[in-house]
Amino acid sequence: MKIDVCFSPALYPVYHNPEAIVVVVDVFRATTTMAAAFSNGVRSIRPVATVEEAEAYKAKGWLVGAERNVKRCSFADFGNSPFDYTAEKVSGKDIVFTTTNGTRAITIAKSAFRVITGAFINLQAAGYCVRHKRDVVVLCSGWQDKVNIEDTLFGGALTDALLNTSLYEAGSDAAVIARDMWTGNKANLLAYLDTTDHMGRLKANHLEDAVPYCLTLSITDKVPALSIEGDTLILC
Repeated sequence: MKIDVCFSPALYPVYHNPEAIVVVVDVFRATTTMAAAFSNGVRSIRPVATVEEAEAYKAKGWLVGAERNVKRCSFADFGNSPFDYTAEKVSGKDIVFTTTNGTRAITIAKSAFRVITGAFINLQAAGYCVRHKRDVVVLCSGWQDKVNIEDTLFGGALTDALLNTSLYEAGSDAAVIARDMWTGNKANLLAYLDTTDHMGRLKANHLEDAVPYCLTLSITDKVPALSIEGDTLILC
């Protein structure tokens, strides 16, 4: 079996493997937030690509999390911080969710054999991949189709975990690059990421409070998996 890393949604067509598990990652912050919400008892999350879709759900009475360019949308009940989705607010609830990059990446990958969401806090996604005995593609959400460091680091962490099982091999140089980035910097992720573009955006908007949480390893075993009902995407 092979593990590969796609650095940007713009590159996904050349990585698409209809028989693979795609692990969508958006460390800052969508897939971290999703894992946190499921840890706090959310029943399901409907990822939608556009603000207009999210607004239509809100008009029907749904709870909605919505973010664009790191800021919470004015009509939304929640933003894109894992701290927004407390057990008191989300336990037993169904939520619609749209973000700048992460939810779009999920829609791009939806035709794969299986789509799951991964983050550092649920690095146990590696176990999910091993159990299903499939090739794996990590789809980094990036930032508006550009490569970012934090998602690539997660790709490296998952690659490292799977290669260490001896059941997987690197699918391309991209997996090797991501793994090298991870192994060279895992001892101090916060310092390595401090001057990155996305950290700059978070700091400029005073939203960096969740960063240490987003970089914490394996604190939940929740691995959201995608199902499709008609045209509706549902994570549960």
